[in-house]
Amino acid sequence: MGQTRDGKYSQPADRYSEQGSGAELARHLLDNFGLDNVDVEETTNGDHYDPTVKAVRLTPNNYSGHSLTAVTVAAHEVGHAIQDSRRETLFLARQKLVKTAMIGERIAGLMLIATPVVFMLTRVPQAGAITIMIGIVSMALSTLVHLLTLPVEFDASYGKALPILRKGNYLHDGDLKHAEIILKAAALTYVAASLMSLLNLGRWIAVLRR
Repeated sequence: MGQTRDGKYSQPADRYSEQGSGAELARHLLDNFGLDNVDVEETTNGDHYDPTVKAVRLTPNNYSGHSLTAVTVAAHEVGHAIQDSRRETLFLARQKLVKTAMIGERIAGLMLIATPVVFMLTRVPQAGAITIMIGIVSMALSTLVHLLTLPVEFDASYGKALPILRKGNYLHDGDLKHAEIILKAAALTYVAASLMSLLNLGRWIAVLRR
């Protein structure tokens, strides 16, 4: 479900013109794994797999492109479709938490905005503290989602995409190590997001303890 890729490997754009585009490789791999119920679609909302409608979605450059980045990203997103089809525990847990976290983030935002209002109306410090605590708990859900995302992304890259690309001989000689860099960059994006989420959570906990 990574959304950030290294643009350096988008050139040359026609490196895999003989093998097909990212979308064509995704379709081929899905069919090979018996996932003909999963669609391959073009999107401008980042490369991802949508389990709710069973669709691998690729950005225009990766959908129609024939670069190393295009085929690597396609394999990665197919990896998520495989996780879903196998009902893998971490993937399913993340999907449930994502829905909960979306609600939690809305509650957190409302609670943090409401804190000064609650304090002004009640003049009771504890009321503000309780409001902040509710917001922090909601933010913690988002942090948990980010942390749970890491093993899911690493598995899609290293447990699914790389073995598929290697065993199927889909890449040119010498390209596998570069594909690994692309997949690692995607995972590191989520590492950064997890760290930011933890820092934000820690900041609010520190505020509550004052």
